[in-house]
Amino acid sequence: MNIDRKKALPLVGAVALTLLGLSLLITQRGGSSAPDFPCAKVSSGATASNQVTIDVSAGETGSEIAQELFDKGVTASFQSFFGVAVSDKRSGSIAPGIHRIDKKICAKEALEQLLDAKRITNLLSVIEGAWNSEIKKSLVSIGYSQSEVSKAFTSYAIPQGFSTLEGLLFPAQYSFDTSTAVSTIIEEMVLRSQREMKSAGIFTSQERYTPAQLLTIASLVQAEGDQQDFAKISQVVRNRLVKGMPLQFDSTVHYVKESRGSVFLSTQSTLLNSPYNTYRRYGLPPGPINNPGSKAMYAATHPEKGAWLFFITVAPGDTRFTESIEEFNGWKVLYKKNLRAGKFGSK
Repeated sequence: MNIDRKKALPLVGAVALTLLGLSLLITQRGGSSAPDFPCAKVSSGATASNQVTIDVSAGETGSEIAQELFDKGVTASFQSFFGVAVSDKRSGSIAPGIHRIDKKICAKEALEQLLDAKRITNLLSVIEGAWNSEIKKSLVSIGYSQSEVSKAFTSYAIPQGFSTLEGLLFPAQYSFDTSTAVSTIIEEMVLRSQREMKSAGIFTSQERYTPAQLLTIASLVQAEGDQQDFAKISQVVRNRLVKGMPLQFDSTVHYVKESRGSVFLSTQSTLLNSPYNTYRRYGLPPGPINNPGSKAMYAATHPEKGAWLFFITVAPGDTRFTESIEEFNGWKVLYKKNLRAGKFGSK
């Protein structure tokens, strides 16, 4: 899909470099010995006064980027960068967006800076498991007003079959022009999420769950464990639902309370009156509790077969699964011991 440069752009390969006509281009622009600035051995410590912005759009060619670098005083010649770009396959990974690049640097350094995500302005980084409330704050932090963000989220037309925008903003890095509307950014994230859901089989699953429910399961999987345990957690969700057991997932309460950074959940918190509180309510929560990544989506539709009903992380990296309440309670004692010992970090 071609995306206008004024729309939100996912960080994907942007540069279309071709060897065809390279010799002709170099010859036309000054011969094979291209002028180039010397490469610095250490960081130049450039400031805003000796930096320029290079606007890379999706599908832009290497020659177009090379020309802009030369025109803006970054490189000493068009062909110095073009030659480097053609010979380095990483050039195909230059991301769309507005890049802050130092002036008067060698072509190799120019390529390294174009590949550095930290130099992209208006970079929205959405981590796997992020809440929509956190994404809203990120948008405000990069220059959008609270009112326009709130309005865009409130007025966005949620895709048919889903009841909430939570879960539909795919976690990735996005870069966009400063004139991009928040609604356009949301649209690109939702479209990306739908592509990932399709790839994971969420829309074609033959199970009794709807796509919205499978996306909810994916969000639970994302929140409750590490990647290596995703498929087992997916099966635990199914096993407990089939038996009519409450899920009793701490992550659903953390979502309601917007509480991060603690593995401990108080007894009082489990009494919270909310449809998302899986200690008090049976079945799946009414919607996703975060925005899951592709691996969590895949696990939601591809659970690992097993009879497990319980799981607990007794120490970082050590998550155990069982169908025995007695074994689970024994592991719970170990978890509390490790928690007191500080193995989970600050309490």
